[in-house]
Amino acid sequence: MMKVWLLTVLALASAVQAQAQEATVSSSSSTTSMADLIKQGYEIRTSSESGSKIIVFLQKDKTAYACEFTSLTRSRCGSIN
Repeated sequence: MMKVWLLTVLALASAVQAQAQEATVSSSSSTTSMADLIKQGYEIRTSSESGSKIIVFLQKDKTAYACEFTSLTRSRCGSIN
């Protein structure tokens, strides 16, 4: 089951990077998207399902973000520390 989630998350990450138009949401400090975070070197650590949404957690050094996917091309990310 974990392999299925990992493959799903990787597919979502690839689709987000390839998508020219992405929905972004302001976090408390800046506006960001999952594609931007991946380009900056953030790595996907885990994911979780919340109803019909998938939450993806990314980390780089001591900074972490959570990205909520409401569809394949729509996500919102925010800093969690």
